[in-house]
Amino acid sequence: MKILLVGSGGREHALALGLKADKSCTELHVAPGNPGIAAIAQIHPLVITDNGAICALAQQLGVDLVVIGPEVPLVNGAADVLRAAGFPVFGPSKAAAQLEGSKDFAKGVMRDAGVPTARSFTCTEKSEFEKALDTFGAPYVVKDDGLAAGKGVVVTNDRQVALDHALSCSRVVIEEYLSGPEISLFGISDGRNILPMQPAQDFKRAFDGDEGPNTGGMGAYSPLPWAPDDIVEETYTEVLAPIIAEMAARGTPFVGLLYAGLALTDDGIRVIEFNARFGDPETQVLIPRLVTPLASILYKAATDSLDDEFLQWRDDSAVTVVLAAQGYPESPQTGGAVSGIPEISGAQIFHAGTSEEEGSLLSSGGRVLTVTGIGSDLTEARNVAYRAISQIELAGSFYRSDIAFNASIAEKGN
Repeated sequence: MKILLVGSGGREHALALGLKADKSCTELHVAPGNPGIAAIAQIHPLVITDNGAICALAQQLGVDLVVIGPEVPLVNGAADVLRAAGFPVFGPSKAAAQLEGSKDFAKGVMRDAGVPTARSFTCTEKSEFEKALDTFGAPYVVKDDGLAAGKGVVVTNDRQVALDHALSCSRVVIEEYLSGPEISLFGISDGRNILPMQPAQDFKRAFDGDEGPNTGGMGAYSPLPWAPDDIVEETYTEVLAPIIAEMAARGTPFVGLLYAGLALTDDGIRVIEFNARFGDPETQVLIPRLVTPLASILYKAATDSLDDEFLQWRDDSAVTVVLAAQGYPESPQTGGAVSGIPEISGAQIFHAGTSEEEGSLLSSGGRVLTVTGIGSDLTEARNVAYRAISQIELAGSFYRSDIAFNASIAEKGN
């Protein structure tokens, strides 16, 4: 099976490794890719916002499956163009990708499907912003209705900061704050069935102790030893299956990866948000734990063939830590030399914001590398990840030192 994977980040590097490991994958092409992916797949230049270019590349290569990694081409309708040309695609249509592309749309689908989420108002005027903020009170949660590259959500106790963010957007969803630990739980869907993956937890704040600004994610781990034993089954029953059924009933079946961001509140699980693709950095801990051949299961999803399928998982734990460039997330410095990447048993290094110039590896984004450690438990996985990341050199770079720390302590206590 010839596969084209669209994307260039750490998520795509992890997906590429998973696809390549599947014996059914005979050729793996990635566009535009990065230097890390280039070591395992053939990469091609590509502007991922150009649907025609994506389709032309798939036709040129004669691929059997297209996997779309990032949200932008999905929301732009790349999957529709590819399907119209006859390609099996793992990734939702433009209409279905609105689950990520519009917070207001997602709220409407959840309402109609009976899926538990925070109470909210969708607002476009200052008077509406102020009324909604005062209705819910602090902490204030203000979400840009559209895609905002991970920078569209503000959670703050400062009313003026919340109002200023709302005023900077054309339309926002203002909602009540959900108190409780947050987890990510993905599902692979063929439009009718959805296979839940294992839960993961990521860390959004830039610095230790959940301090500093929100980021795209500074690390993640899986499994979650503290989570309820029935969390996967409960999420499937209350969230994933109803959303897939509702999307199908609307005539816009969701084919691809449904990402549910959840809060475990005192009143049960509540959906914080949906994404229409694999999350980053959660993918870097989930794919290394997945036993089920990845290419085969994504092809079955893309061809409406997930009946009677299920996912198998390793017992191992995985912890991933992000190496971020100086100034991330506000103004990351790029162009720095990256060196000292180690080869350590149990460690996997995923390239995210990297480029190559005259044989030298350079930083090209805010999140430069993701280092995943695999171990028999979270403590061992953490040790592997931190031993590896500590050897990488990039001037001014930083990483959090507390990824999965509390969970590993709790695991030992059990």
